Amino acid sequence: MLNTLQTNASYLEQVKRERGDPQAQLEAMQGFLERSGLKVEDLDRLNIIHVTGTKGKGSACAFTECILRNYGLKTGFYSSPHLVQVRERIRINGQPISKDLFNKYFWLVYNRLEETKDPAHASMPAYFRFLTIMAFHVFLEEKVDLAVVEVGIGGTYDCTNIIRTPVVCGVSSLGIDHTSILGDTMEKIAWQKGGIFKPGVPAFTVAQPERPLEVLRERAQERKCPLYLCPELDDFEEGCQALELGLAGAHQRSNAALALQLARTWLQRRGCQGLGELKEVPPSTELLGGPVPLAPAFRLTDAMIQGLRDTEWLGRTQVLSRGPVTWYLDGAHTTSSIQACVRWFRQAALSQDKPHDGSEVRVLLFNATGDRDTAALLKLLVPCHFDYAVFCPNFTEVSVANNADQQNFNVTLENALTRCLENQRTWTRLLEEKAGQDPWLPSPLRVGGLLQPAPARGSLLLVPPAPRPLNSPALVFPCLAQALRWVAQGRDPQLAAPTASGAHPHPAASSGAVLLREAAAVRVLVTGSLHLVGGALRLLEPTLSQ
Repeated sequence: MLNTLQTNASYLEQVKRERGDPQAQLEAMQGFLERSGLKVEDLDRLNIIHVTGTKGKGSACAFTECILRNYGLKTGFYSSPHLVQVRERIRINGQPISKDLFNKYFWLVYNRLEETKDPAHASMPAYFRFLTIMAFHVFLEEKVDLAVVEVGIGGTYDCTNIIRTPVVCGVSSLGIDHTSILGDTMEKIAWQKGGIFKPGVPAFTVAQPERPLEVLRERAQERKCPLYLCPELDDFEEGCQALELGLAGAHQRSNAALALQLARTWLQRRGCQGLGELKEVPPSTELLGGPVPLAPAFRLTDAMIQGLRDTEWLGRTQVLSRGPVTWYLDGAHTTSSIQACVRWFRQAALSQDKPHDGSEVRVLLFNATGDRDTAALLKLLVPCHFDYAVFCPNFTEVSVANNADQQNFNVTLENALTRCLENQRTWTRLLEEKAGQDPWLPSPLRVGGLLQPAPARGSLLLVPPAPRPLNSPALVFPCLAQALRWVAQGRDPQLAAPTASGAHPHPAASSGAVLLREAAAVRVLVTGSLHLVGGALRLLEPTLSQ
């Protein structure tokens, strides 16, 4: 039923259509909220921490929630997208709400909207708006002490921006994403993100490029919002041991620094003692034409240190070790987040000792969605020296009818596979270009391919138009299950061995299968899309689906 309200792609299309009248969007959201039985003023009781950004906003929210939970507070956390189950989007005390609780509030909201529908207006909000309204109901009825709310897309026109008086706001690292909605420059994107600033509500951001930071400063000034720059995490470590973060990767340090300021400011504004006063900066003096003032570092409490250490956030710099096969999962999907992912992967995987016999196979499993420049993303991954690149859609199986959490009515298998074939061609071209620059590398031969139903099985596979040599490094599979089984070759206990009847027709698949079965170590990077990572986790960690 929830899936009939459309998923992310059509929500983006709707946002694009309504972009010309942003106020109408927020008024429509307010109308849906009121029809569900809540007023905008009711949200003031949630003591909200509102966070936007391009990269790391979910991680910053996860750090913030975990710190405040370590103070003994009952936390709510609303985030998107989900990786395995839709219930992940609405959490209480760090855990997705139960199926019973999800059903209770889904039908409460759905039935109220159904009973109050009006011929003149849309009777049901789209998927993301519905879940946002539902989250507010859950958090109010379950009496959380605070709610950490992650913006969906942008800020100014995002449906979470009906929040009037958050306790504190945050802006994580800015980058280029969702350009068809937010604009094609960092400045335009910064303007959108600054739309969550509210009068008199302190806001924090991390180090940003000069012009986007200037735009944030101007937005804060016009909205009479005191904006501060977070000090580096190094400033909190002076004179004490290095902080341990639950999320790996150097790029998580700025997310942790933002979380410390958000959590401390929330505690201070809610009257908690013993944190030291934060010096209030009058916006008229500090923000008028000057740089954004630096917030002071402070002595961390045990709860803060523990919160940073305990933070978990699925599908972000996550490592699953399964004997000889190690999966590295990161939902990076912008150029800067892929750069961060490459740094993390090279440090985590490539710095490990090579097997004594040297037989290590590195595999890239990649997909990208939406209007992203996949050639730019793939180019950043070439230096990792993968032995194979595998491309597949985000569908766990060729048929996802029995898996409501993974359904997406906006993407057909044919469209998704066409995108995978384009990615395969791009990867092969990038390797050819690299080989052309390096006289010591053999030039890989271009892979041609077209989709045909394999007559005996009726499933879609990449069928090469002519026999190819065995040195082609790029393969396309029709779904995640087949891709993962080929990579693991029966060596991961959660995955069945690939069957002879489902064998990939490309010669490189059979020669690669031998290498993968015999290698002492197989290191697999899964990246390019959070939805891809979510589908992989569903298969690699079946308990997440329960």
